[in-house]
Amino acid sequence: MRKLRAAALAALLGTSILGAGQALAQEISAAVGNPLTQAKALAKSGNYRAAMQQADAASAAAKTATERQIVDQTKQYIAIEAGKAGDTSVGGAQGAKAKIAVDAAAGRWKEVIADGEALSKTGGLDATYSLVVAQAYYQLHDPKNCKNYIRSHGLGGETALQTLQRCAYDDNDDATQRQALEQLVGSTGKAEYWKDLLHLSERAKGISDHSTLDIYRLKSMTGTLAGGDDVMTYALLAMQLKMAAEAKTAVEKGMADKTLPPGDRTTRLLKQATDRANAAAASFAKDMADAQKQPQGDALVVLGEDQIGQGKAKEALATIQAGIAKGCKDAANCQIRLGTAYLATGDKANAGKTFNAVKGDEKLVMVAHLYSLYARSGAAAAPAEAPAKGKKGAKAKK
Repeated sequence: MRKLRAAALAALLGTSILGAGQALAQEISAAVGNPLTQAKALAKSGNYRAAMQQADAASAAAKTATERQIVDQTKQYIAIEAGKAGDTSVGGAQGAKAKIAVDAAAGRWKEVIADGEALSKTGGLDATYSLVVAQAYYQLHDPKNCKNYIRSHGLGGETALQTLQRCAYDDNDDATQRQALEQLVGSTGKAEYWKDLLHLSERAKGISDHSTLDIYRLKSMTGTLAGGDDVMTYALLAMQLKMAAEAKTAVEKGMADKTLPPGDRTTRLLKQATDRANAAAASFAKDMADAQKQPQGDALVVLGEDQIGQGKAKEALATIQAGIAKGCKDAANCQIRLGTAYLATGDKANAGKTFNAVKGDEKLVMVAHLYSLYARSGAAAAPAEAPAKGKKGAKAKK
């Protein structure tokens, strides 16, 4: 809000540059200069209407470009000073802009809203001043009118969307919050908006553990895991859903970047994830053979999802495609896993198409939409492929 007020005031006061006219005073005729001198004196005394009349007389007498420039500057000065004093009857849009800027600076929010209506009637209500009015509704704790005003005036851009999201939050309007945050993420890619969007999604009613794991994956991808508790939750969810290699990677990363605190709890979690990952790796060939014998492909898709966590994105894509080819009982989940496999290989175009094709359960559609947004936003790079055996010193792709 302070930035908006400063911008509004700077835009106005920057036009009030009578000093420039003084340097050119010798280039104007007495027919212009005399009424301008009177206009300035009247404005300083607070008689703005009479001042504007004198400026109009000077305008009628002006014949050169220099004279017209100085007259225009004087009129702007009178309009702005009148508006700052609360009189918008003589200054048109310039005066109305001055008044709205001064009222906003003083925190007179109800007057700001009235000023906006007056400015609109002059045809001078632009995006900057519309945002000041929207902020006034927010400051008055009137979230419904805040939302309606932003929408009805077609306000866009980061500041407008931030204001819309905050007003929606105050109004307990999750749908509008989500829309605003998605636009903010899509247009800026900033972690702060990802954090708010994923937190909002995480607390959606009826969300499954699997979808919650997907949200924690997105937190990890976007760098918005909120400390050690989030890392712990991520790892425990992954182990619960038999993604032990992914859990192990999450714990190791948390230890490396100091997100997870050193101590027995972290050590136990790493050992548990490591033991389970080793056991899963030992039985993987048998599990794959068993999954291939099943009439439907859901079990293959689960194994493919685990391969993504192992850093084997290309193998995962092939496994999941084979599972989908057999037919899936849970088609929406299989489609999401296919999308995450494409994403892991770095193929964001196919990932986006795949996520956008998910239908059915609204919570799964929500998760797919979040992944699609991530694929479009150009966020972090895809996970690296695991180095091939026998290639010492191979660098993981970043």
